[in-house]
Amino acid sequence: MTDRRGVVAKRAENLSLGVPYVRGWNRARRSAGALADQLVLLGLDSDFPGLVADVNVFGDGLVQLGTVRPEAAELLARLIAAGLAAESRDTPPLPSWETSAA
Repeated sequence: MTDRRGVVAKRAENLSLGVPYVRGWNRARRSAGALADQLVLLGLDSDFPGLVADVNVFGDGLVQLGTVRPEAAELLARLIAAGLAAESRDTPPLPSWETSAA
């Protein structure tokens, strides 16, 4: 059983021939590293001690955040929301002819 992104597929504990596990894990490792770098800059690295790269049975990379305190999860959610809000402020509004057609 898996969702459309393969996230709930089982972890790859028993490997199958022909599945590109290393490619998926390497992508997850780079992404986990990028997230870890940002968490260090924010002083939140100790709040995410379980941050690791992994791979599922299909060879898709996964980034596991591990078990975190509710406060850390809430802070991460607020940071994401703030980033999205800042990004939308930087995006110029659509011309009125594009918005009125909806």
